[in-house]
Amino acid sequence: MIEAVHLTKRYGAKTAVDGLSFTVRPGKVTGFLGPNGAGKSTTMRLIMGLDAPSAGSVTIGGRPYARLAAPLRTVGCLLDAKAVHGGRTAYRHLAGLAASNGIPRRRVDDVLDLTGLGEVAGERVKGFSLGMAGRLGIAAALLGDPEVLILDEPVNGLDTEGVRWIRNLLKSLAAQGRTVLLSSHLMSETELTADHLIVIGRGRLLADTPVRDFIETNSRARTVVGSPEPERLRDLLLAQGAAVRPGPRGGWCVDGLEAAAIGDLARAHGLAVHELTPVHSSLEEVYTALSRDAAEYRSRQEAAR
Repeated sequence: MIEAVHLTKRYGAKTAVDGLSFTVRPGKVTGFLGPNGAGKSTTMRLIMGLDAPSAGSVTIGGRPYARLAAPLRTVGCLLDAKAVHGGRTAYRHLAGLAASNGIPRRRVDDVLDLTGLGEVAGERVKGFSLGMAGRLGIAAALLGDPEVLILDEPVNGLDTEGVRWIRNLLKSLAAQGRTVLLSSHLMSETELTADHLIVIGRGRLLADTPVRDFIETNSRARTVVGSPEPERLRDLLLAQGAAVRPGPRGGWCVDGLEAAAIGDLARAHGLAVHELTPVHSSLEEVYTALSRDAAEYRSRQEAAR
């Protein structure tokens, strides 16, 4: 378990993390979201003991990272996939980590096979693509068979099959009772992978909630409706004060009227309806709306939305 209590980090006059409190619990994948400049990277560095907090605390299993007896056996972390000496082979990189943490050498072969790097174990890392470097970073994170995993953008550079592999891997690790913290800018993938969300903006907590609750609570109620008489249907909906625009598959996307009310309206006017589907916003839509005011850098077009 990861627990932050009033965690704060200042760099001169700038406060990167501002009184942040949250708990990342075992048995689920927790998505860690926030716009650029929100303080995500700083928070992860504080968790890993790479920076010291200005105030507050953060612990892993009840202890600061620096006081863990066997760090790599307790927490596995991927913060920068390219932070590896390019002249080393994948095998030598992992073997060095294993030796320095008292991990059996056989574990190196295990994680190389698990991450699909067995055939390139003898190649120098400087020749690795971003996706291969990411797989090596995940192999290093898993080397100590840790109870806690912290991964920053682990799907960078991976193809579709690789993204699916990461998704299934993280879900299976969480199902084993491990604590998994996943930071990503890919909202669609986070929606498919994460069970819980921690969302921050300008260093402060914006949301700490299950993914489904986050989407449903912050979604706009919309309904996709189709009819063989689309213009007549639109006029009826507009007369009821609904907002109507073209739907993604034809028909209309309606705001302001629930699906049941639309169905009743159509029946009352003898209008056939071929589709009547309530639609929730996606995680990307909800997250974008929630974090818009917390974004540090935005173009003029983004600010005008």
